[in-house]
Amino acid sequence: MSADIPAFPHASDRVRDLLARMTLDEKLAQLVGYWIDQGGEVVAPMQNEMGGKAAPGALAEITRDGIGHYTRVYGTRPVDAAERAAWLWEEQRRLRRETRLGIPALVHEECLTGLAAWKAATFPTPLAWGASFDPELVEEMAASIGETMRDLGIHQGLAPVLDVIRDPRWGRVDECIAEDPYVVGVTGTAYVRGLQSAGVHATLKHFVGYSGSRAGRNHAPVSAGPREVADVFLPPFEMAVIDGGARSVMNSYAEIDGVPLGSSAEHLTGLLRETWGFDGVVVADYFAVAFLEMMHGIARDRGEAAEAALTAGVDVELPSGDAYLAPLRERVLSGALDEAFVDRAVLRALSQKEELGLLEPDAFDGEPPAAVDLDSPRHRDIARRLAEESAVLLSNDGILPLADAATPLGKIAVIGPNSARPEALMGCYSFANHVLAHHPEHPIGFSIPSFLEAFSEEADALGVEVIAAHGCDVEGDDRSGFAEAVDVARAADVAIVVVGDQAGLFGRGTVGEGNDSESLELPGVQRELVEALVRTGTPVVMVAVTGRPYAIGWALDAVSAPAAVLQAFFPGEEGASALAGVLSGRVVPSGRLPVSLPRSAGAQPYSYLHPRLGGPSEVTATDSTPVRPFGFGLSYTRFEVDRLDADDEVAAGGAFRVAVTVTNTGGRAGAHVVQLYGHDVVASVTRPVAQLLAFRRVTLDAGESVRVTFDIPTQRFAFSDRSMTRVVEPGDVEVWVGAHAAASVEEGTATARATLRITGAPHPVTTADARVATSEAMIVDRAVSR
Repeated sequence: MSADIPAFPHASDRVRDLLARMTLDEKLAQLVGYWIDQGGEVVAPMQNEMGGKAAPGALAEITRDGIGHYTRVYGTRPVDAAERAAWLWEEQRRLRRETRLGIPALVHEECLTGLAAWKAATFPTPLAWGASFDPELVEEMAASIGETMRDLGIHQGLAPVLDVIRDPRWGRVDECIAEDPYVVGVTGTAYVRGLQSAGVHATLKHFVGYSGSRAGRNHAPVSAGPREVADVFLPPFEMAVIDGGARSVMNSYAEIDGVPLGSSAEHLTGLLRETWGFDGVVVADYFAVAFLEMMHGIARDRGEAAEAALTAGVDVELPSGDAYLAPLRERVLSGALDEAFVDRAVLRALSQKEELGLLEPDAFDGEPPAAVDLDSPRHRDIARRLAEESAVLLSNDGILPLADAATPLGKIAVIGPNSARPEALMGCYSFANHVLAHHPEHPIGFSIPSFLEAFSEEADALGVEVIAAHGCDVEGDDRSGFAEAVDVARAADVAIVVVGDQAGLFGRGTVGEGNDSESLELPGVQRELVEALVRTGTPVVMVAVTGRPYAIGWALDAVSAPAAVLQAFFPGEEGASALAGVLSGRVVPSGRLPVSLPRSAGAQPYSYLHPRLGGPSEVTATDSTPVRPFGFGLSYTRFEVDRLDADDEVAAGGAFRVAVTVTNTGGRAGAHVVQLYGHDVVASVTRPVAQLLAFRRVTLDAGESVRVTFDIPTQRFAFSDRSMTRVVEPGDVEVWVGAHAAASVEEGTATARATLRITGAPHPVTTADARVATSEAMIVDRAVSR
């Protein structure tokens, strides 16, 4: 390998021997995927422009030199899992038998909300993971997904998404976890650990800055300075690589300051490999290599695009070999590109296959599964718990829980465009909304009751009759159903109106990939429907089932607002039961907003992590204050937080301790998310007025107390200084525990602030430093704690 090309020292002797025996065509074959079922179903950007389905019987010819990946074998169209597994095992054996080097294909699939395959369990969307503030449960979910994938012969999952939310107008917000980099990092790393515990490699995406696109427009340029990139966008990836051991990374489609990430050696090699020590495989987002020519215009043809991506550090082109086969071959044979770059990528790709066991002689000696339960009781139990934990109660005048109504309820109306549609409960990357929408002749294939069905069952237990009306669609301006909805509401003691989104892709739906929005009003005429129901005088409970936060201040704080508002972010197959349980009181709400609830579209982009002048002030007539802040969520019980103790000082680079007592002073058991915030009082660059340092979810019986102790590395206060060195600076910092990011002592929602001093010289942060706070919770006697 040429001296000026970074080597890959991690390859084994077996892998190096394979490389030495390969022709150039065999090498290139290992660096591409092949999309067996690619056809008319658009599930990736510009898919139709990038080629079609291969002719029957062409697979042997296509793979004559071998193949790197098979793309979405289970996830491109509805296929029977057992039948497809039988085909896949035989196909892998054919590759072993008929190709010269006998190297099997690596199979990758989407798995963000569960394996994206027909009849497979569909879990809550990542925005719901963030709302749960429960990384342990996310890890459990990911492990169950990975086990299913492993059983089906799938080796790599294209998840999690570690993009930090910057603008809710962006269509892919439902794929993201939170607006806080720490929550994204901790939760995403938990997903990585879970998936990889099953022997399936996780893929971090989209590296990096994708969610910072201008005005929330998909693929739009990112105008982020190097400090925002370093301090906001990069930390989740750093955590997942170094602490989670992620084995694959996918590039972002975006450009930052004019440089497309798919051609950025600074990020894909310098930072990712040389600084963080990543030794896995970088894969291209679908068609991203060709986009360097087609959409970014930094290459004259596919060959130049391939060279730009490969030399930057993109090892494998997905979903197919549009650029890395013939165009890249021509660049090498002409002498324009050193073949050593190809060799470097092949060593990485083959090392991954070796790590996954694909190079073992007996890799496919066993029989494929005769049957696989893609939606097992375990899957459903995890889906239920995550859906329950992620429901966020935004307002409640006392009408909830319905089981505690002051006067017996006779009839409850269930109304709204998302009340009777199971599809409304699933995100953009669920198989139902991502693929099955193109195949209406196929059923969803697993049990997913609509809200109306689940609530009707819940109401039976309460002895209440349910009456229903549609009202309106998610999109469009058809108000013809309003009259019936109003009549039904008037006939009821309480009216539940279920509004929100329909997830989809590229103009099909109201949120999802390519479905960006200029407005943050509820789509269509849904607001008008809610307001019409409120005018009936019947108490109205609004349930928002969405993939992004909407500007619904009118439903929260106005005099004519609904009596209660419950927010759910695409809660998955058990979501309807979870929401019905919250409304009835069977489930105590404990979700917290992972993203600020916006005041308006004009106030975007907004983040709670803003410096003093990033919020409202006397020097501007506009108000960006969200109508509900990051971390907000109500409960049916009450929690008192007191006895905050913190260390007085700590050396820069060390760790400090903060402890607080949490008591359930209400009348029923419930869960509380303890949120520890901090503020760097004086720094060399502006710092956020509040920053989440750590969190801990605790469940307490009525009257029970717990002492929660956090050990916080001072690196949680680190930032990029004026020389762009990430440092912990000495000086005073404040810490407090609050119910949300905007909590205050005056409102009774936060403890008093403790000031501690970071001492010594500035501490330059390295990859060896701690990034994550730890905590423990110990039940204490209530009398002692108070």
